[in-house]
Amino acid sequence: MILPGSFYTRKDVVRIAKDLLGKVLVTEFEGQHTAGMIVETEAYAGTSDKASHAFGNRRTRRTEIMYREGGMAYVYLIYGIHHLFNVVTHLAEIPHAVLIRAIEPLEGIDIMLERRKMETLKPNITAGPGAMSAALGIHTRHTGYMLHGPEIFIEDRGIKVPARDIVAATRVGVAYAAEDALVPYRFYIKDNKYVSKGKGL
Repeated sequence: MILPGSFYTRKDVVRIAKDLLGKVLVTEFEGQHTAGMIVETEAYAGTSDKASHAFGNRRTRRTEIMYREGGMAYVYLIYGIHHLFNVVTHLAEIPHAVLIRAIEPLEGIDIMLERRKMETLKPNITAGPGAMSAALGIHTRHTGYMLHGPEIFIEDRGIKVPARDIVAATRVGVAYAAEDALVPYRFYIKDNKYVSKGKGL
Protein backbone atom coordinates (compact mmCIF):
# COMPACT_ATOMS: atom_id res chain seq x y z
CA MET A 1 0.00 0.00 0.00
CA ILE A 2 1.35 3.43 -0.95
CA LEU A 3 1.52 5.64 2.12
CA PRO A 4 -1.34 8.18 2.20
CA GLY A 5 -0.83 11.91 2.51
CA SER A 6 -1.99 11.75 6.13
CA PHE A 7 1.16 9.79 7.01
CA TYR A 8 3.33 12.78 6.10
CA THR A 9 1.18 15.64 7.44
CA ARG A 10 1.44 14.51 11.05
CA LYS A 11 3.06 17.03 13.40
CA ASP A 12 5.76 14.86 14.99
CA VAL A 13 8.70 14.66 12.59
CA VAL A 14 10.62 12.39 14.97
CA ARG A 15 7.74 9.92 15.01
CA ILE A 16 7.58 10.00 11.22
CA ALA A 17 11.34 9.40 10.96
CA LYS A 18 10.97 6.29 13.12
CA ASP A 19 7.84 5.12 11.30
CA LEU A 20 9.61 5.29 7.93
CA LEU A 21 11.97 2.52 9.02
CA GLY A 22 10.82 -0.68 7.36
CA LYS A 23 8.84 1.15 4.68
CA VAL A 24 9.84 0.60 1.06
CA LEU A 25 11.06 3.46 -1.15
CA VAL A 26 10.28 2.82 -4.83
CA THR A 27 11.36 4.62 -8.00
CA GLU A 28 10.01 4.15 -11.53
CA PHE A 29 12.10 6.15 -13.98
CA GLU A 30 11.93 5.49 -17.74
CA GLY A 31 10.75 1.94 -17.22
CA GLN A 32 13.41 1.14 -14.64
CA HIS A 33 11.99 -0.15 -11.36
CA THR A 34 14.05 -0.06 -8.16
CA ALA A 35 13.00 -0.47 -4.54
CA GLY A 36 14.56 -0.81 -1.11
CA MET A 37 13.57 -0.99 2.53
CA ILE A 38 14.36 2.19 4.46
CA VAL A 39 16.87 1.36 7.22
CA GLU A 40 18.14 4.80 8.30
CA THR A 41 16.55 8.24 8.61
CA GLU A 42 17.23 11.70 10.08
CA ALA A 43 14.60 14.15 11.34
CA TYR A 44 14.83 17.92 10.86
CA ALA A 45 12.41 20.01 12.89
CA GLY A 46 11.93 23.17 10.89
CA THR A 47 12.53 26.79 11.80
CA SER A 48 13.68 26.14 15.38
CA ASP A 49 16.20 23.42 14.43
CA LYS A 50 19.65 24.90 13.82
CA ALA A 51 20.56 21.91 11.64
CA SER A 52 17.59 22.48 9.32
CA HIS A 53 17.84 24.33 6.02
CA ALA A 54 14.76 26.24 7.16
CA PHE A 55 16.20 27.40 10.50
CA GLY A 56 15.12 30.92 11.40
CA ASN A 57 12.41 30.89 8.72
CA ARG A 58 15.05 30.84 5.98
CA ARG A 59 13.36 30.67 2.59
CA THR A 60 15.32 30.31 -0.61
CA ARG A 61 14.60 28.97 -4.06
CA ARG A 62 16.04 25.64 -2.90
CA THR A 63 14.23 25.40 0.44
CA GLU A 64 10.83 26.76 -0.60
CA ILE A 65 9.64 23.18 -1.16
CA MET A 66 10.02 22.54 2.58
CA TYR A 67 7.16 24.97 3.22
CA ARG A 68 4.74 22.94 1.14
CA GLU A 69 2.36 20.36 2.60
CA GLY A 70 3.93 17.08 3.68
CA GLY A 71 4.21 14.27 1.15
CA MET A 72 6.62 15.81 -1.36
CA ALA A 73 10.25 15.15 -2.24
CA TYR A 74 12.98 17.63 -1.35
CA VAL A 75 16.25 16.74 -3.09
CA TYR A 76 19.33 18.90 -2.73
CA LEU A 77 22.94 18.70 -3.87
CA ILE A 78 25.98 18.67 -1.57
CA TYR A 79 29.65 18.88 -2.51
CA GLY A 80 28.46 19.32 -6.08
CA ILE A 81 27.98 15.56 -6.53
CA HIS A 82 25.63 13.96 -3.98
CA HIS A 83 21.86 14.22 -4.36
CA LEU A 84 20.15 13.88 -0.96
CA PHE A 85 16.52 12.75 -0.82
CA ASN A 86 14.24 14.14 1.88
CA VAL A 87 10.58 13.63 2.68
CA VAL A 88 8.72 16.88 3.44
CA THR A 89 6.40 16.50 6.45
CA HIS A 90 3.84 18.45 8.52
CA LEU A 91 1.35 20.99 7.21
CA ALA A 92 2.06 23.78 4.74
CA GLU A 93 4.26 26.60 6.06
CA ILE A 94 5.82 24.34 8.73
CA PRO A 95 9.06 23.13 7.10
CA HIS A 96 9.78 19.76 8.68
CA ALA A 97 11.61 17.07 6.72
CA VAL A 98 13.15 13.61 7.06
CA LEU A 99 16.38 12.74 5.26
CA ILE A 100 16.41 9.15 4.03
CA ARG A 101 19.98 8.01 4.69
CA ALA A 102 20.02 4.35 3.63
CA ILE A 103 17.98 1.50 2.19
CA GLU A 104 18.36 -2.26 1.92
CA PRO A 105 18.01 -3.15 -1.79
CA LEU A 106 15.00 -5.31 -2.63
CA GLU A 107 14.17 -4.93 -6.32
CA GLY A 108 16.00 -3.77 -9.44
CA ILE A 109 19.37 -4.60 -7.94
CA ASP A 110 20.91 -5.03 -11.40
CA ILE A 111 19.85 -1.46 -12.21
CA MET A 112 21.29 -0.20 -8.93
CA LEU A 113 24.60 -1.91 -9.65
CA GLU A 114 24.76 -0.29 -13.08
CA ARG A 115 23.95 3.15 -11.70
CA ARG A 116 26.58 2.78 -8.99
CA LYS A 117 29.14 1.29 -11.40
CA MET A 118 29.52 -1.77 -9.19
CA GLU A 119 29.80 -5.42 -10.23
CA THR A 120 28.66 -7.17 -7.06
CA LEU A 121 26.18 -6.31 -4.34
CA LYS A 122 27.86 -4.82 -1.28
CA PRO A 123 26.40 -2.74 1.58
CA ASN A 124 27.96 0.49 0.31
CA ILE A 125 25.69 0.39 -2.74
CA THR A 126 22.97 2.17 -0.75
CA ALA A 127 24.56 2.93 2.65
CA GLY A 128 24.55 6.70 2.93
CA PRO A 129 22.19 9.26 1.41
CA GLY A 130 24.29 10.08 -1.65
CA ALA A 131 24.87 6.44 -2.53
CA MET A 132 21.21 5.62 -1.96
CA SER A 133 19.95 8.36 -4.26
CA ALA A 134 22.43 7.37 -6.96
CA ALA A 135 21.30 3.73 -6.79
CA LEU A 136 17.64 4.73 -7.03
CA GLY A 137 18.19 7.28 -9.80
CA ILE A 138 17.05 10.23 -7.67
CA HIS A 139 18.31 13.70 -8.64
CA THR A 140 17.62 17.31 -7.68
CA ARG A 141 15.22 17.57 -10.62
CA HIS A 142 12.86 15.35 -8.62
CA THR A 143 12.34 18.02 -5.96
CA GLY A 144 8.63 18.73 -5.73
CA TYR A 145 7.53 15.28 -6.87
CA MET A 146 4.56 13.95 -4.94
CA LEU A 147 5.35 10.80 -2.99
CA HIS A 148 2.29 8.87 -4.13
CA GLY A 149 3.87 8.13 -7.53
CA PRO A 150 4.03 7.26 -10.26
CA GLU A 151 7.77 8.06 -10.33
CA ILE A 152 8.60 8.06 -6.60
CA PHE A 153 6.54 6.56 -3.80
CA ILE A 154 6.88 4.91 -0.42
CA GLU A 155 4.99 1.73 0.41
CA ASP A 156 3.90 -0.02 3.57
CA ARG A 157 4.46 -3.70 2.86
CA GLY A 158 3.67 -4.82 6.38
CA ILE A 159 7.29 -4.92 7.55
CA LYS A 160 7.30 -4.22 11.29
CA VAL A 161 10.44 -2.98 13.00
CA PRO A 162 10.24 -3.67 16.76
CA ALA A 163 10.98 -0.66 18.96
CA ARG A 164 13.87 -2.58 20.53
CA ASP A 165 15.54 -2.72 17.11
CA ILE A 166 15.39 1.03 16.48
CA VAL A 167 18.59 2.83 17.47
CA ALA A 168 18.50 6.59 18.14
CA ALA A 169 21.73 8.52 17.54
CA THR A 170 22.95 12.03 16.74
CA ARG A 171 22.82 13.27 13.17
CA VAL A 172 25.74 13.29 10.74
CA GLY A 173 27.52 16.34 9.36
CA VAL A 174 25.71 19.01 11.40
CA ALA A 175 28.41 20.07 13.88
CA TYR A 176 27.66 23.70 12.93
CA ALA A 177 24.25 23.41 14.62
CA ALA A 178 25.63 23.93 18.15
CA GLU A 179 23.42 22.24 20.75
CA ASP A 180 21.03 21.03 18.06
CA ALA A 181 23.83 18.86 16.66
CA LEU A 182 23.52 16.72 19.77
CA VAL A 183 19.83 15.81 19.58
CA PRO A 184 19.21 12.10 18.85
CA TYR A 185 17.26 12.60 15.64
CA ARG A 186 18.93 9.89 13.54
CA PHE A 187 17.29 6.48 13.60
CA TYR A 188 18.39 3.17 12.15
CA ILE A 189 17.63 -0.53 12.29
CA LYS A 190 19.98 -2.28 14.66
CA ASP A 191 22.55 -4.58 13.02
CA ASN A 192 21.32 -3.89 9.47
CA LYS A 193 24.40 -4.02 7.23
CA TYR A 194 23.07 -1.32 4.89
CA VAL A 195 23.09 1.40 7.57
CA SER A 196 25.63 4.10 6.70
CA LYS A 197 29.01 4.36 8.38
CA GLY A 198 28.51 8.06 9.12
CA LYS A 199 29.44 9.02 12.69
CA GLY A 200 27.22 11.30 14.72
CA LEU A 201 28.52 13.52 17.51
